[in-house]
Amino acid sequence: MLAAAGALGYRKVCQRRAARALTIGTARGIAESGYIQIGGIGQWIQVRGEDRANPVLLFLHGSGMTMTPFTPVYRDWEKHFTVVQWDRRGTGKTLRRNRGDSDRLTFDLMAADGVEVAEYLCQRLNTDKVILVGHSQGTIVGVMMAQRRPDLFHAYVGTGQVADMARNEAESYLLAVQRARASGRGKAVRELQKIGAPPYPAARTWLIKQRWSFDTDPELRAWGKKSLRMLLTAPDMSLRDIYRFNLAFTFYPQPLYEETMRWDARQHGTRFAVPFFLLHGDADQHTLTNLAREYFAAVEAPSKDLALLPGGGHCAVLMQPATFLAELRARLDPLTATPLTTC
Repeated sequence: MLAAAGALGYRKVCQRRAARALTIGTARGIAESGYIQIGGIGQWIQVRGEDRANPVLLFLHGSGMTMTPFTPVYRDWEKHFTVVQWDRRGTGKTLRRNRGDSDRLTFDLMAADGVEVAEYLCQRLNTDKVILVGHSQGTIVGVMMAQRRPDLFHAYVGTGQVADMARNEAESYLLAVQRARASGRGKAVRELQKIGAPPYPAARTWLIKQRWSFDTDPELRAWGKKSLRMLLTAPDMSLRDIYRFNLAFTFYPQPLYEETMRWDARQHGTRFAVPFFLLHGDADQHTLTNLAREYFAAVEAPSKDLALLPGGGHCAVLMQPATFLAELRARLDPLTATPLTTC
């Protein structure tokens, strides 16, 4: 009991320290969070930045992974952008309030929600457009948003870009088996061989493949350790929130899973009316770099560019935030340098 009390007390100290580090004290800064009405339900957003006049950047997270506990990763971004994190349906605090909503999850619905979020941000932050950055599953939502309402966005930026799920899963499974064998991870080899190669009819089988695929990836193992420290010390995370965070990774409704496995970005159109950028890890073995390059080659946009982040994998945006920020600014600063007009 004394050890547990001591651990909880130390956690409180770390949370207070983290809160001080995240304080935005600039005169024109913004730091707010809460539920807003999107798609008829309360959905959670966090808005942070050191200058309200900076361009607004809406970050679309991956499957099951609210990004608000990892705000320290993007602290330097907040000097140049007003960074918005949005807990989509099925994730984070939005899931906590709307658990009964899960059966309705589709990418079309999430994209419609995302357009509403962008419209809200334009009104709330007095800007005409926002920057759209999608990671992993968030790239599916982001592509649909950018194609549906290009008038709302300065540009689309994808990282961990999902391109062709059927090919992606077949190839990434083989890579996971190779990594497991090369590292002597006997249990991982056995579990992957037990479920066999995709496709898998059930989401729960795919989640087993994902678990061992991630567990055999050095970058993702390093991110797991880093993210755990931030999760445990996040100022606004209760122990129950942490439990729900971990549970969310296994929350993948079957209809949404089936839609995910059918996703081929090229079939959803390759023409964009906004600048299109991919900042992709050059060694991504989960949303495969070669498939992202093929998709990029097919895209038609007013301007486009592909940057491969050296040594980066699926979580390059999280593990190399300074490099990612430099690449981001090199492409976006020229687009957002002119004065913004009111919505």
